[in-house]
Amino acid sequence: MGDFLLELFYVLVGCLMYLVAFNIFKDTTHKTRIGTMTFWVILGSIFIFGSYLPGTVVGALLVIIGVLTATKQVNMGKVNMPEQGFTIEQAKRLGNKIFLPSLAIVIIVVCVAKFTSLSGTVAIGIAACITLVFTLLLTKAPIKTVGQDGNRMLQAIGAMCILPQLLASLGTLFTEAGVGDVISRGIAVVIPEGNILLGVIAYCVGMALFTMIMGNAFAAFSVITVGIGVPFVFAQGGNVIIASTLALTAGYCGTLLTPMAANFNVLPAVLLQTKDKNAVIKHQVMLAIPLLIIHIALMYFWAF
Repeated sequence: MGDFLLELFYVLVGCLMYLVAFNIFKDTTHKTRIGTMTFWVILGSIFIFGSYLPGTVVGALLVIIGVLTATKQVNMGKVNMPEQGFTIEQAKRLGNKIFLPSLAIVIIVVCVAKFTSLSGTVAIGIAACITLVFTLLLTKAPIKTVGQDGNRMLQAIGAMCILPQLLASLGTLFTEAGVGDVISRGIAVVIPEGNILLGVIAYCVGMALFTMIMGNAFAAFSVITVGIGVPFVFAQGGNVIIASTLALTAGYCGTLLTPMAANFNVLPAVLLQTKDKNAVIKHQVMLAIPLLIIHIALMYFWAF
């Protein structure tokens, strides 16, 4: 059941990407219409048919996507933007109710993950579908709004929408390639044997820095834990559960500081049409750095 639902959610995402491609196709004024449409058709096809395509074919399609992106053939076309007056009117009408869908999706995910045998990924998909219906009822928006806003959001993100998948795969690739061992040998030259504080600092800072590179703390966790956590923290008596948990959340400090975390740091700036695309990151710096220092202190005193 879980596998079927997961495939269904992938198909739904792929269909949304097909819708974006269709909208681009209709936009005859789009300067890179063919390239942009091709990008979304390929990406949508990978989501829908990825389980049935050979790995080499998917790899070739990803190369084509990379070429289209590198040659700047993927650009935003015309989208239906809501009028400012309508936006202000709806904001006044809904007030704080607008935050209810965000709260609902979290509650539903936790309930599905806790009280069923379904995976967290499937739980997110179920929560998204239920919350979508709830949002339409709450806002009394027509069903066509789903396609219009989905098209607007995906076009605004552009090629960066594939970053989470690619970076997660990169984390697995780095682990299999033994990058963690290389990091371990390099750190061993700098950190004196038996120095717990420096080991903790290296673990937390390493997680934050590698997360900035990967854009994903989960992808960075396996590499940094193998390379730094195991030999320099766990091997010196650090509590595995406490240290690894704090290391993962220390990675989130890096998430606050990188454009590679496109969903969190780039998308809001794009949707809000801010002049500075790094505005979100700049406002988060003064929070991320103190949080990282606190993580180091907590790991040093709690894990040992």
